[in-house]
Amino acid sequence: MIEITKNLYIGSQDDYELNVKFQPDWFVIHACKEPYHRQALGYTGRAVANTHPEYLIAERDNRLILNLVDVADPKYIAKEIIDKAIVTIDANIDSRNVLVHCNQGMSRSATIGLLYLHHAGIITTDNFKEAEEEFLKLYPNYNPANGMRAFAETYWNDYNKK
Repeated sequence: MIEITKNLYIGSQDDYELNVKFQPDWFVIHACKEPYHRQALGYTGRAVANTHPEYLIAERDNRLILNLVDVADPKYIAKEIIDKAIVTIDANIDSRNVLVHCNQGMSRSATIGLLYLHHAGIITTDNFKEAEEEFLKLYPNYNPANGMRAFAETYWNDYNKK
């Protein structure tokens, strides 16, 4: 778990389970379907029905739970999910610590962290490759799957605070 800017931490499932899970003063964004989205909605099959009101995003107390999988094709990543994560970080970062985590802390959570830093005006370059290089200095575990990386590159300017 690494603090990439004041009060914003990026990490793995283990970071959540071992360090943050029972801390009431934290806000947690679970950027992984398994096991958190499945647990929150209680489904046992492959997925919850896409007509379910919390199909993409579930909110529970101090947690945002995303139906987000590490896919190779960015067309399977709903922009609504990433947008909600960014808005939620904004809403909480000034008052408490925020952990964004996925299973390994390398792809989904790290990419959301990168996009947030651009949104917040901390990473200001319009060049996505330069931004990745800058982010790697802050978060060396950044190693996104093709889908997350392509999503971030495609929508990079949408998250620019300018």
